[in-house]
Amino acid sequence: MQRRHWIAGVFGVFAAATANLRAQDKAGATRLVKSPAEWRKLLSFDSFNILFEEGTEPPGSSPLNNEKRPGTFICAACFLPLFDSAKKYESGTGWPSFWDTLPGVMGTKKDFKLIFPRTEYHCVRCGGHQGHVFDDGPKPTGLRYCNNGLALRFVPRGEKLPALRT
Repeated sequence: MQRRHWIAGVFGVFAAATANLRAQDKAGATRLVKSPAEWRKLLSFDSFNILFEEGTEPPGSSPLNNEKRPGTFICAACFLPLFDSAKKYESGTGWPSFWDTLPGVMGTKKDFKLIFPRTEYHCVRCGGHQGHVFDDGPKPTGLRYCNNGLALRFVPRGEKLPALRT
């Protein structure tokens, strides 16, 4: 009986990894792999904690909550464009919220940290944790991508997007 559980667990890990690879292939983004030490050199302590240890910033703490200019929100780790500002809205949660992403830039997985299942989403290029997606958002998608501000950078429209990190 225990061997059956072990085999099922190994299969589950393989299936999850394969699903993640499929999400990356759809995005057309080349996967960026760096060691935790390399990411720590590039990111603040808090950004590293959120992006690569799945932390969460306090609600209301991000200046991006009040960002209303046209532009693009990019991954703070690898600089992949993730959201267009036209899809940002005030959700009242204290975190920057969006009703849709740019096409093919997010992977998802189930998160059981609060006991009930939630859907975590992450950048398909670097794997950086962005936040959780819920089904209580506005039309047309009905989704709320609740994002950590420290996992993003904002580039105003008219400014050049930074080159993707290598």
